Amino acid sequence: MLAETEKRYYTPDEYLALEEAAEYKSEYLDGEILPMTGGTANHNKIALNFCRIFPLTVNAQNYEIFINDMRLWIPRYHLYTYPDVMVIEGEPIYHGSNTTTVTNPLLVVEVLSKSTKDYDRGEKFLYYRSIPELREYILIDQYKYHVEQLAKTADGKWLFTEYESEDSVLAMESVEFQISLTDIYDRINFEVAAE
Repeated sequence: MLAETEKRYYTPDEYLALEEAAEYKSEYLDGEILPMTGGTANHNKIALNFCRIFPLTVNAQNYEIFINDMRLWIPRYHLYTYPDVMVIEGEPIYHGSNTTTVTNPLLVVEVLSKSTKDYDRGEKFLYYRSIPELREYILIDQYKYHVEQLAKTADGKWLFTEYESEDSVLAMESVEFQISLTDIYDRINFEVAAE
């Protein structure tokens, strides 16, 4: 009879030290280190398309935009994660002594994959909602024209809007910015993504 493998829990400092030397990125959730799956070409292109078109200044307000290598710390859930895209209004608030982890995104964008879509829509959104500065969460399907927008209203409720047409235009609620689905999906080959 085989002995059951004991689960190892790590401190945040142990995780950060391991992550510095790691070849691949991992999330950290309340003591557990969870390997992240690699992204596809379409996944990467969609995130880049969003970043390429997003303006860094809107009505004299400055924004910082980060793409999938910037880590996010969510203290309530003891979570370190790497959103596909984060937009920060004004200056980033860094966690720790370096500039590799932020805590204050206004907007988070996740490109959905088959293996993470349920997590991104469910538990991960629960974690993100605990960020006081977060006002908008965008989920982009990489396999078809389909974008889900969750925007926090003035009374703290989350409003869901869905875009499913190539002709649709995603109008942000947290920032004065619009982007067409045609621009989001520029140079995306859905046939390749389906394989």
